[in-house]
Amino acid sequence: MKIATWNVNSLNVRLPHTLRWLQENQPDILALQELKLDQDKFPETEFTRIGYHAAWNGQKTYNGVAILSRQPLEQVTIDIPELNEPQKRIIAASINDIRIICAYCVNGEAVGSEKFAYKERWFAALNAYMRSELAQHPKTILLGDFNIAPHDIDVYDPKKWQDKVLCSPQERSWFQQLLQLGLTDSLHHLYPDSAHYTWWDYRMNMFKRKLGLRIDHILLSQSLLPALREVQVDSTARGWERPSDHAPVMATLA
Repeated sequence: MKIATWNVNSLNVRLPHTLRWLQENQPDILALQELKLDQDKFPETEFTRIGYHAAWNGQKTYNGVAILSRQPLEQVTIDIPELNEPQKRIIAASINDIRIICAYCVNGEAVGSEKFAYKERWFAALNAYMRSELAQHPKTILLGDFNIAPHDIDVYDPKKWQDKVLCSPQERSWFQQLLQLGLTDSLHHLYPDSAHYTWWDYRMNMFKRKLGLRIDHILLSQSLLPALREVQVDSTARGWERPSDHAPVMATLA
């Protein structure tokens, strides 16, 4: 089983990229973030045409998430119930006996800002939500754009990014709190000493210079960890014309 995540940074712009990537890589499940589409604008027929079921939680501007699956999606839920906020950042669905939770986590703007304080509250709500989901669904995968680089090896220049948003000790502690619920960072689990980036700033040729951050993750519950075989970042898609600033990440489970 191949399970992937990709922040497409506008599905309207990147629909051809998404369809091309699906057809070239044939994942069983693809979680999408930052759709930037209203609920009624989601191109469902484009995905059903190539064999994918879809569930989505749409929103114009900077949010919106979706799950695409070869198998039917069941028990679909949206948002974090306790949070009661307008931003569309969460969608969950069951596929056979596996619970898939797609998250587009808050960026935070800058350490110490109001948006950073909101990011802290949002991760606290995500933690409580995941505790409940894991209690109900032993086989759970939380994946998406976390807007956190968990370790120095996930940053091209740790000194430059020290104490900055995405890399601050506070954010890394929030990420660790998720892992303490019984989740494992799949790529870091397999390659703890290797640098793998999933996001590159559009400015200053950061992608061509290989200066990126790893902020997109696939977290597995303990019951799924023995099935993990491979995790890879497909940086090829980042080099396409008019690309997303993120690359897809795909995990292979037996």
